[in-house]
Amino acid sequence: MHDRKEQLSLFWLFALLNYLYADVFALFDIVGSQDPAPHFPQWAMLGFAVLMEIPIAMIPASRLLPFTANRLANIIAGAIETLAVILLQLVVPLANGAWHEHMFALYMFFGTIETVCTSVIIWRAWTWSGGEDAVSSERIVRQPEAGITSS
Repeated sequence: MHDRKEQLSLFWLFALLNYLYADVFALFDIVGSQDPAPHFPQWAMLGFAVLMEIPIAMIPASRLLPFTANRLANIIAGAIETLAVILLQLVVPLANGAWHEHMFALYMFFGTIETVCTSVIIWRAWTWSGGEDAVSSERIVRQPEAGITSS
């Protein structure tokens, strides 16, 4: 896989699956606990929805946007997601004294993976040159034994 668009899309898919899996663990913890489930205000729920929609939207956007918009979108979206993970999964629990709770290690684990992944997205987009995209978009699939060549 040499196409930068495919790589970025794959990294976004990887990040999204980690976000979702961490949320599934959190839901299992809430359902299995004796404490009442937390109730978030509407603005917080909307914020969480936007944070989840960014990687979802970046999967097709990474493949479909032209070079300049693609590069910029990946850098901005990667920065937003990286900062959100650092803030919500690492800084806030430490500031609230939640480092001793049983879910903290899980959040540290997923937060580290997610932060590394979105940092890689930012780096891959930052170092992406326009000429690379032009060369990789000219794929040729050949089936010489059948005499079929397509572009």
